[in-house]
Amino acid sequence: MSENYYGYAGKILRINLSDRQDNKEPLDMESARKFIGGRGFNTKVMYEELKPGIDPRGEKNKYIVGSGPLGGTLCPFGTRINVSGKSPQTGIFGDTNAGAHFGADMKFAGYDQIIVEGRSDSPVYIFIADDRISYHDGSHLWGKNVREVNKIIREELKDPSVQILCTGMAADYGANIAGTFFNLARAAARTGTGSILASKNVKAIAVRGTGAINVFDPERFYKLNKQIVELIRSHPQYVARSTMGTPQNVRWLNEKGFLTVNHFLKGYQSTAYKWEGEALRDHYTVKSKACFSCPLHCSRYYVVKDGKYVTEGEGPEYEAMACFASRINADDPEFMLYCNTLCNEFGLDEIAVGELISWLMELNDRGIISSKDCDGLDLSWGNKESTIALIEKIARREGIGDVLADGVKKAAERIGQGSMDYAMEVKGLEVINGEPRGMVGYGLTYAVSDRGADHLRSEPYFELKDDPKIGKEWFGIPETALRLEHHGKGILVKWSGEWCAVSDALEVCKNTLLCMDFLPYIADILNAAVGWDMTQEELQRVGERMVNLERCFNVREGIRRPDDRLPNRFINEPMECDGRETQGNTVHLEYMLEQYYRARDWDPRTGIPNEEKLLELGFGDVNSDMEKYRNDDLSRKVINSYKCRLEEEEISRLLEELDANKAHMAKKAKQN
Repeated sequence: MSENYYGYAGKILRINLSDRQDNKEPLDMESARKFIGGRGFNTKVMYEELKPGIDPRGEKNKYIVGSGPLGGTLCPFGTRINVSGKSPQTGIFGDTNAGAHFGADMKFAGYDQIIVEGRSDSPVYIFIADDRISYHDGSHLWGKNVREVNKIIREELKDPSVQILCTGMAADYGANIAGTFFNLARAAARTGTGSILASKNVKAIAVRGTGAINVFDPERFYKLNKQIVELIRSHPQYVARSTMGTPQNVRWLNEKGFLTVNHFLKGYQSTAYKWEGEALRDHYTVKSKACFSCPLHCSRYYVVKDGKYVTEGEGPEYEAMACFASRINADDPEFMLYCNTLCNEFGLDEIAVGELISWLMELNDRGIISSKDCDGLDLSWGNKESTIALIEKIARREGIGDVLADGVKKAAERIGQGSMDYAMEVKGLEVINGEPRGMVGYGLTYAVSDRGADHLRSEPYFELKDDPKIGKEWFGIPETALRLEHHGKGILVKWSGEWCAVSDALEVCKNTLLCMDFLPYIADILNAAVGWDMTQEELQRVGERMVNLERCFNVREGIRRPDDRLPNRFINEPMECDGRETQGNTVHLEYMLEQYYRARDWDPRTGIPNEEKLLELGFGDVNSDMEKYRNDDLSRKVINSYKCRLEEEEISRLLEELDANKAHMAKKAKQN
């Protein structure tokens, strides 16, 4: 590694599987300042190198792994990694993120990004050992699960601590909801990236790096990090996060009445105490685990020692828990942990699996399908044996599993009979276990996310503060910090979306950086590491650049305003939660969308970024691309059918909020 690359490893590794050639390209630091790293680097490659309309499972798609400038350092916000490519599941922008040690070793080996191209003529796994790239026969790994793959590769390489990303059997059988898995259970599972890797005949990539990452100002970097570690450990959320992780959310979500119950039919489960974070901590967690350099250690290792569901593994996160508990109307923690292990072993996206199974159970409950349509399985709410059988069938594409293995949208298209009305998806990606009728800003996030229904592309955690004084202080609009109010949420989702993009470019953890309010420190830490003089405002502009470029990628693939939607249930069916705080609430999506587009400077009729915005962000060539899409047949059709559905009073309020926020932010910037 050149000592001139402070914070960065300094090289991009490009692997062409078709001829088994590799090329090491120097990192362009001018581009690095515009995109930072990780998700930013990956987004740039996807827009520039993936032509519109390519087959996501074809040779022309790319499998891209990106790390960031703080990865592999002592930065206490952890080391994460992004995996990207055109999604086989959704057909649009595909990207997913995980916390793992792979990102650190990848940089120690000398690489900030790995781009895998073409297709191998036979199954392989790739070993990256610093400058040496080797290809190993992978035919004996095909069809094996994640744990087996890790064990075999480490034995063959005679290195028990080599870092590995791989797929499970689900990807090998062609499931488009298959993810990429690091460190056995660290899942970069969304959008089907594992399916991309398997389509290239690659089972795994192993990396061993013996180098190091230099930082520009070691003394200042060390002092800042030491200060952050002390603040993390004294933070009010530290104990809960470090002992329970995201499962800490179960109790208060249920108490407030917006837990995901019976496939979003209800918001309260009377028996949730059986599987909440406190129950797992007290009965099944045997140790904590952390991402590289993170002092929070919010992950956990669990063991079920006896009984019907003997198992062990890492996690689970709240999403996995709810999928196999309240979402299907179950409450057995040992069954839930067993299902978590199964999905991780098979290499499946648990959110997709949880949606598919709970969707089938609702369809069965409504009489749309029955057991005879699903290999004789009992689809009554909470049936454990059928849930386990469905997970296995999806992984192997057997029977009904073949119908389900590409996600709920494609499954609904195959089953028909009105089943699409009950599919909880946006842009082909399944909705997470976050009930938007209880946190409306998250609803907007699901609607506009570039990869489909997802919270991590914006994470408007700010509204959960439920304090109007904080909303006024930060954004000039009190309601931004009230989770059941719609005012100011377009502005909030824009702001938080940009900072989530920055977090993914830096490859640090949103739970610490954003949700624990450490954002004011991040520019100083980055500058100490890299040697820049980047301001907080300039850093946010990087996030804005990423969000706009990702949107333009999707515009080329046919995404327009009508695709920024929510399932009708959240808009038209009042929340049912046994009279709790969220009772009767719905999502007024149109109001928030109108504000969001105007805040972003996107055409509110089509959702395409305006010329002025793209030029302002330095995207002259991208704007030239967008010219033909602004006036193509699809856009003209959308424009002709567009009608602002807001009342005059709502439009007036919306415009006042935008003006108030603009003035407030300008004043804050001047003060800073």
